[in-house]
Amino acid sequence: MKRTEYKFSVSHAAAATPQRDALRNEVAKLVKVPKDRVVIERVHAKFGIARSEGVAAAYESADALKAVVREHILIRNGLKEKPVKGPPGAPAEAPAAALPAPTPPAEPKA
Repeated sequence: MKRTEYKFSVSHAAAATPQRDALRNEVAKLVKVPKDRVVIERVHAKFGIARSEGVAAAYESADALKAVVREHILIRNGLKEKPVKGPPGAPAEAPAAALPAPTPPAEPKA
């Protein structure tokens, strides 16, 4: 698979759980690999403790990374843009067009 996996633990007593981007920067520095070849697979914050544990992977090349890593993980790590499903408002209009036009309320008989 042309990758090396790393388990890590981060203490963050005075702050919230670190962002994936910050974790990628630190892992890339520690393993001496360019940031674009590092992926944070998962991060779990420990309940009641200011510590998070996770798994990262460093790939030999960007091509190896894109061939193996799932699309949603690439999006989470900022290595791929989230696909746009269409212009805003378009999906809401399509189902409304399929419904019949509403009928006006009937007037009460005198």
